[in-house]
Amino acid sequence: MFDNVILSAAAEGTKDISIGDAAITAIFGYTVVFAGLVCLMILLYCTGAYFKSKNAKEEAAKKAAAEVKAAPVAAEVKADLPLAPGSAGHVKLFDVPDKEAAMIMAIVADKMQKPLNELHFISIKEVK
Repeated sequence: MFDNVILSAAAEGTKDISIGDAAITAIFGYTVVFAGLVCLMILLYCTGAYFKSKNAKEEAAKKAAAEVKAAPVAAEVKADLPLAPGSAGHVKLFDVPDKEAAMIMAIVADKMQKPLNELHFISIKEVK
């Protein structure tokens, strides 16, 4: 009894649409979905670019802070440290990084077959 009432109400509420109207409705639906996907893609791309730039700025700030902290400490350490036992004093470096100067002194000591603390380096200068 109730089944007949529901079916007749459903049949009364529908209307037949033409193929052209169905095509327009389908194309409009597809366009709305595609536009929504494009908007979502743009939003995700912008969010990713924002966070990448934020991370790059933070890393640059950390690196700059580390360099600022390291530079004065290195200068203070050189001036305040007492000489090591058997060392021959300070070496003047001209356009040579500390790491390269240490390698040069180690190579000279090895070639001369003498301990490093028996050698006296006055200065190391890069020849250009």
